[in-house]
Amino acid sequence: MPNANTDLAACVAEAERHYISARPESRRLNAIAAEAMPGGNTRTILFYTPFPSVLARGSGCRVIDVDGHEYLDFLGEYSAGLYGHDEPRIRRAIEDALADGIVLGGPNRHEIELAYLLKERIPSLELLRFCNSGTEANLFAISAARTFTGRDSVLVFHHAYHGGLSSFGTVGAKINAPFPWLLGSYNEIPSALALIERSAAELAAVLIEPMQGASGCIPANAAFLQALRDSCTRHGIVLIFDEVMTSRCGPGGLQARLGIRPDMTTLGKYLGGGLAFGAFGGRREIMQLFDPSRPDALPHAGTFNNNVLAMAAGVAGLREVFTRSECERLFGLGERLREGVNELAARLGVPIVATGVGSMVGLHFHDGPISSAETFDGLPPEGKDRRGLLKKLFHLDMLEKGVYLSRRGFVSLSLPMRERETETFLTAIEEFIGERRSLLRL
Repeated sequence: MPNANTDLAACVAEAERHYISARPESRRLNAIAAEAMPGGNTRTILFYTPFPSVLARGSGCRVIDVDGHEYLDFLGEYSAGLYGHDEPRIRRAIEDALADGIVLGGPNRHEIELAYLLKERIPSLELLRFCNSGTEANLFAISAARTFTGRDSVLVFHHAYHGGLSSFGTVGAKINAPFPWLLGSYNEIPSALALIERSAAELAAVLIEPMQGASGCIPANAAFLQALRDSCTRHGIVLIFDEVMTSRCGPGGLQARLGIRPDMTTLGKYLGGGLAFGAFGGRREIMQLFDPSRPDALPHAGTFNNNVLAMAAGVAGLREVFTRSECERLFGLGERLREGVNELAARLGVPIVATGVGSMVGLHFHDGPISSAETFDGLPPEGKDRRGLLKKLFHLDMLEKGVYLSRRGFVSLSLPMRERETETFLTAIEEFIGERRSLLRL
């Protein structure tokens, strides 16, 4: 029986040959990098075959690689690049902070202002602390919940990603932090509640993304989140919303848009104005565990937790740039883009589905609704292989059309974008469908 992927594989191979020939400098630099870093890489998600384009500079919502190719940046640094690449108000804040000294070794005024700005935006943050990444934020939130409850286990959900040490894909990460994890099914109310009921005596926390990002921008439905909220309240379990990505989905995060208040919230990505940033916070009685004036305080270390550059950039971002009106504008722009992709796929009769919330979009080669990444777990190997080849071909073709996005189909809009950029994106997808229609079958 002929291999259904043969023609597709041949098209991918041809696209890769073209990609390689057009990027000699990226190829050279990747080879040099491999002599110092395993695979030439120090951040796994940025790797893709045959080798990633090496970026030289960016401006607004565009990036240029070392071979001179210019792209519209629809990756948006996996949602951390909310402000684009050269927002003048953030640059000015960083320059002013630089002028006053970088590593001061004490509290600074910027961290106080940023803390109050976040409290004002996200009311569930009665108290908060800063750290350096979303990974750190989730680890500290989990540890706080375990100490506060006196329990050990943490409920997470299949295909969740809560940082480099808390990843729950099909196989699971071998380097996950050694917490006693329990795994539930995302958007499945009966099974999740049953798991909580069985395990309530040992459960310290339920940790959930209101939209699973790494698994393809799959939103939790409000009824599911509310059911978790009610169950956690009933059993004295700390409900943690990982809003590292979704805090951009509303002035008060996705929790405010949905009207569901967690006990703790973790943050990261864009909130440092494009610099390394993380934060965690929540109910006063939980966060007071970190009050260093208490004799029994939990330690919370981190040399750069309150570094003046990220704190100053974060203040400028929230106070001057990512205003409530801009937040809603970008949210609407993303909603219209997602609707545009789905309308295009339906009109042209191809199996492409766009998921997500607001300014983050996940693109899938699939026919039908997607409520969980577990939708894809039961596919036969040949089905998974074909989807993998389609993603690779789509990625290479979009790069050729001057659209920069992730290999897995993740899209994140930035504030410099307007309708003209999203129209360009939709035109590129329509061209891809027209050129590759014969291959777009599952």
